[in-house]
Amino acid sequence: MIARLKTAQKEYPGQFWILFIGMLISTIGQSMIWPFLMIYVSKKLELPLAQTASLISMNAAFGLTFSFVAGPIIDRLGRKWVMVVSLVGMGIMYFFMSKAATFVEFAMAQCLMGALTPLYRVGADAMLADLIPTEKRTDAYSLLRMSNNAGVAIGPAIGGLVASTSYTMAFYVAAAGLGFYGLLIAFKANETLPSGVSNTLKGKFIFSGYGHIFKHREFMGFIGACTLTTMLASMVWVLLPVYSNTNFGLPEKLYGLIPTTNALMVVTLQFLVTLVTRRHKPMAVLTVGTIFYAVSTAMIALFTGFWGFWLCMVIMTMGELIISPTATTYTANAAPVDMRGRYMSMFGLTSSVASLIAPVLGGSLSDQFGGRTIWLGGGVIGLLAIGAFLWLTILVDKHQKESSIATISME
Repeated sequence: MIARLKTAQKEYPGQFWILFIGMLISTIGQSMIWPFLMIYVSKKLELPLAQTASLISMNAAFGLTFSFVAGPIIDRLGRKWVMVVSLVGMGIMYFFMSKAATFVEFAMAQCLMGALTPLYRVGADAMLADLIPTEKRTDAYSLLRMSNNAGVAIGPAIGGLVASTSYTMAFYVAAAGLGFYGLLIAFKANETLPSGVSNTLKGKFIFSGYGHIFKHREFMGFIGACTLTTMLASMVWVLLPVYSNTNFGLPEKLYGLIPTTNALMVVTLQFLVTLVTRRHKPMAVLTVGTIFYAVSTAMIALFTGFWGFWLCMVIMTMGELIISPTATTYTANAAPVDMRGRYMSMFGLTSSVASLIAPVLGGSLSDQFGGRTIWLGGGVIGLLAIGAFLWLTILVDKHQKESSIATISME
């Protein structure tokens, strides 16, 4: 990993490393609190799991709406200042949550977080696509994931200890990390919006261009399949902490090692996995990754203790290593240069829709039929996702053969 970073330092522009360092610092802060957020809220409000999980769905509902808005804004106004507003705003929301005491206050914070998050995510993905040529994007997205997960490796391990004594301090650190990253972008980064792109959108309806995306059959199939897969990740990340703590007494400081394991695997293995996956067709790679997600989610129903849950996270992380850079690179390469923000917005919808549905669905299954049905339901969703990617693999192969035949005929 260190050798790879030394090599990459010469390959990528300085602004890429601003994103790399900023993401590392801000993620350390955020990951001190987010793995334990549902535990904190559940204990503070003493509400049923489905109602507590609905806070994540509120976040996702606003994220869904603002994912549509983020792309056009970023394609019109640029990447930099939209990212700054998003990062500083999210920092303020973490500070606000440290003071929240009612369901309504937490709901307000989650709704605003949901609105702000897509602005940064879409802006950062578009900025990287602006900075990095096509042939290097898969590696570049992998490196940013390494930065993000290095933060996740450090944050939960510290956060589990801090949260055991003071959740307030964990919220403060998360707010400070996001604020620092926002200032770093504001004072050190340059705007990367390609010249002339915003001029092509002047006078047009803000949502113009989405009609083109909706007609892109292969890409929309990819969005649907990714949404199903992301529902599994949402179930695990949001509900497993509460499930393991409530049903089996797994304490925060021990559970913190599970997301830390995920992060360490990404930091140490992502580049090696990407070396293998980039040699194969994207849809085939995404199908294999989804199999790991489906198996790991269903397996959680079999276990009652730390090591069983840890094993499931290891298996799911293998799927994440396979899917994440491939999916982001596929989106970047599918997008015309003047529509990168909007294509990235559509890709961001997979996370928003999944977070809108999965936590409440899982919480309802748990409240009505018992905790293990969360993971059995996840297994069924996983089978649907595998089937969707298999269908896309066949569809893409068919289109490629038809294109080859048409090219030969023209010659």
